[in-house]
Amino acid sequence: GSFKLGIEFVGWGAEDSRYFHPFGPHGRNFDVVPLHQHWLRARQMGDPSAFDDHAMAWHLAKAGKFVRPVADQRSVLSTFDYAYHFDATLYAAFLRRFAEARGVTRIEGKIVDVAQNGESGFVEHVTMADGRQFGADLFIDCSGIRALLIEGALKARYEDWSHWLPCDRAVAMPCENDGPPVPYTRSTAQEAGWQWRIPLQHRIGNGYVYSSQFMDDDKAAEKLAGRLDGKALGDPRLVKFTTGRRKAHWVKNVVAVGLSSGFLEPLESTSIHLIQANISKLIAFFPDRDFDPATIAEFNRVAVTETERIRDFIILHYKLTQRDDAELWRYVAAMDIPETLQLKIDHFARNGRLIAREMDLFAPPSWLAVHIGQLNFPKGPDPLIDYRGIDAREWLGKLRGAMAAEAARLPSHQAFIDQISKA
Repeated sequence: GSFKLGIEFVGWGAEDSRYFHPFGPHGRNFDVVPLHQHWLRARQMGDPSAFDDHAMAWHLAKAGKFVRPVADQRSVLSTFDYAYHFDATLYAAFLRRFAEARGVTRIEGKIVDVAQNGESGFVEHVTMADGRQFGADLFIDCSGIRALLIEGALKARYEDWSHWLPCDRAVAMPCENDGPPVPYTRSTAQEAGWQWRIPLQHRIGNGYVYSSQFMDDDKAAEKLAGRLDGKALGDPRLVKFTTGRRKAHWVKNVVAVGLSSGFLEPLESTSIHLIQANISKLIAFFPDRDFDPATIAEFNRVAVTETERIRDFIILHYKLTQRDDAELWRYVAAMDIPETLQLKIDHFARNGRLIAREMDLFAPPSWLAVHIGQLNFPKGPDPLIDYRGIDAREWLGKLRGAMAAEAARLPSHQAFIDQISKA
């Protein structure tokens, strides 16, 4: 694994643009008016400084540095967060060992039949190809896109979001490292979608997420292979999907977790979060054998709302594009979007205000990074700033200087990894 300070987006707002979605805020607010409003006013007054340069995470990322945040709020090193880059196969194997060491029994086999109670419709047992049967009170469907129980047996139905998120294919191909791993993911907009680059200690993960309406599979694999930073470590692996969600994540005595509950493309790396979120909700709403309908309804309300909030944030990246060089980008720039997202775009376009809603996984700093990074500059700053009497240009300059100085003295990302454990 390696550390992740955020995501660099290349070519999303315009073909030659790039910006950084940092983990953590841009600086720290020093006034009743948010910091970004003072930056907008400084920009109006001719200050050319980039908004990214007010984020400690970006100063570290671009310099290839890493430390953990400090607790002292007086330090700029308290103004960022981090996540991880994982090898998903190794991580899954680790979780398997962890679970089995604590008493979980793992049964290998292929399910060939699902038996339901004739009166209630509840799943009673599953039958394996070798004839073994396994019954339970509660089933958790982790069967991936196939959704063997929640859809195959219980017909939960699927809400298709491909009219907002038209990418429906991904081709993945790892390659050798071209140097020490950088502490961030890169997402590069391409002809028919976008390409990910995820640096690990032992390889680089690469993939091309694209729309089959605008590019065929062989061409996508060819494009990806030609854009690798090192020697390929395997053949291209194709994944087909339809973005959307189950209309219900919990039906009768079956709870869907992971891809069986729906799919959102990996643009903001939300898949593992959504797995964990449904596990947490199941713990919070754990049923007895009566399976109270009110409990199931509330679980589904929360699960659906959270998924739709994430959906809106991902759509934002496409909708705000100014590219018109390819069919995909012309389509997404012109498409109608959910009212919940249009509301947020309209508020920011007026006065740079960020409207939060219940169950937003992505906090205002994340929305702010994409709005400004993709050139959605408001008509003017918050009117309240006119009554503050503050010229913040000097303060913003000192903030940038302090962040740059801290980044310069810190160890490299690779050196920090080496201090912990050499892979």
